[in-house]
Amino acid sequence: MRLIGEDGQQIGILKTPDALRYAQERDLDLVEVAADARPPVCRVLDYSKYRYEQAQKQKAARKHQQQITIREIKFRPKIAQNDYDTKKGHVTRFLKHKDKVKITIMFRGREVTHPERGQALLERLAEELADLAVVEQRPIQDGRNMTMMLGPSKAVLAETSDAKKPEKSDKAEKGGKKDAAASNGTTDQAAAKPAKAAEVEDAPAEQAARGDAAPAGDSAPAGDSAPAADAAPAAEPAPRRAAARAAPRRAAARAARRAAPRRAAATARS
Repeated sequence: MRLIGEDGQQIGILKTPDALRYAQERDLDLVEVAADARPPVCRVLDYSKYRYEQAQKQKAARKHQQQITIREIKFRPKIAQNDYDTKKGHVTRFLKHKDKVKITIMFRGREVTHPERGQALLERLAEELADLAVVEQRPIQDGRNMTMMLGPSKAVLAETSDAKKPEKSDKAEKGGKKDAAASNGTTDQAAAKPAKAAEVEDAPAEQAARGDAAPAGDSAPAGDSAPAADAAPAAEPAPRRAAARAAPRRAAARAARRAAPRRAAATARS
């Protein structure tokens, strides 16, 4: 086989065991890249890295590809005006979505002897949609059908591409507004913290000022003040004392009421 090194330089024609040994010494893989050549061409490379690079290339190619959808609308040579307007609206909607439209005229019975009617209908539709559509295939008759292919015009394609740009700019503006709101919120919180600290610092000063401003008559004399431990216990309120005294009486009355029926039953048995 013809061997190509990892740097792309041609090494020469080697036997398979020698090529395998060459790849193993460099901790790489031996990959056959041209099996139909004589002799076959093999390359020394990192196969997992090679597959990853190929997958990335295919992904990038699919991203730039544009999927084309072909829609089909069928007409009759003797179509009424209302049906014509309805189907024309469908064709317009398909074209604005950047889809190709296949227009088919179906002939039945002896209508096939007058293909000029179908061709006139197709030409009329193409003229009315000249701002949105481009005729990619002129009317062609195939048996009992006549077809014409319409594609979106450059103006429609340009409008759709321009419509995507404002969406991206709107998203960027929304992101900027969110960042600005977040930054304003952090600054407001930071400004609120010093204000709270200042309020806490001013509280003792206000309390001291209020104590100084209290009237002298309300303040107790220094000699009459006594420590808290020597202070007499507060007198128990009168309602609580009455309730405490009445509790034993109520309990005795309940017990007497419960015992009365038992005594009556005992006397009746005796």
